[in-house]
Amino acid sequence: MVRYSELTASLINRIKVQEDALPLQNDGCRSRFLFKSAPTSKVCLFFHGFTAGPYQFDPIGKALFQAGYNVLVPRMPGHGQAGEWGRNNPPPLPEQAEIYQKFALQWLQVAQALGTKVVVGGLSGGGTLATWLAFQRPQQIDRTLAFAPYLSSSNKVIDLFVRNFNTYFEWVSADPNPKGKLGYGGFMVPALRVFLQMGKEILNQAARSPVAPLFIVSSESDMAVGNRDHRILFETALKHQPKCWYHRFDQVLDIPHTMMTQVEGNQYENLLITMSKAYIESDLTWAEVEEIGYRMTRGKTFNTAVSELNLGQRVSRDMPAMMTMVDKRSIVIARSNRSSRF
Repeated sequence: MVRYSELTASLINRIKVQEDALPLQNDGCRSRFLFKSAPTSKVCLFFHGFTAGPYQFDPIGKALFQAGYNVLVPRMPGHGQAGEWGRNNPPPLPEQAEIYQKFALQWLQVAQALGTKVVVGGLSGGGTLATWLAFQRPQQIDRTLAFAPYLSSSNKVIDLFVRNFNTYFEWVSADPNPKGKLGYGGFMVPALRVFLQMGKEILNQAARSPVAPLFIVSSESDMAVGNRDHRILFETALKHQPKCWYHRFDQVLDIPHTMMTQVEGNQYENLLITMSKAYIESDLTWAEVEEIGYRMTRGKTFNTAVSELNLGQRVSRDMPAMMTMVDKRSIVIARSNRSSRF
């Protein structure tokens, strides 16, 4: 059996050699590996967003490493490669879902060798891939963090465009290359279609299949993806997996689609990290989260509510911060509506 230290050293060296040979656009696109000196209780495997790079998970990756976990953020297939990319020479992004899916399954195997339990997560297209993996391997994944997963676009016209056109699309940004870390400036539409089709597959599968515990994070200010499908996925998955959670950031916070870092527009980066840690380190069903929230609306403190419910051993120290974000008003309204039916 290969020793842990040899396994991690070999992995880091192998990926470095591969990425040096490409070469990469910059270090922001290089795979990230944060490894402890011994296997950890949980291993976090993250997939970055479409056309972006592993840099998107630098803040949360460092926080989870400091919390005691191994962290892997592999560069997605075809991403981050140096070149004069453009309309006449589009970047080499895959146009087959199988390439991404094989990639995800392979990295899950790698992560499993580095600790006891595996947490997977991703942003946008990476969130779609992480969610797909949660349905494919529900018994092998402890928690899933889906940050603004691309299940559909923010409006039907964009979906129609993605489904039917094979043209080149260029991102429009006031700051097209913040700190030199952003990935590709454009892409062929069929490369994005891969994730739209995967999102449709996920929504169909959710109605009939078990899933690993899943925390879906949305934002009302997200102009790229469809929040409605996030909610539909949550409500459908919850029927099979009671430990699914859902949160949608209020528009007043102005958290964009690229929600993982302050560099890409999220001024509440630390809040997102805290909420993620609360999910990873707690062992609560959504019904229990709602019950805590409901009791807090009745004048109970978080600690009192948790004590009354005998949940003290199953909440993380970050859970009080998470509860400040839970939409308690909706919980009260939902309970009132249920009561009025009887």
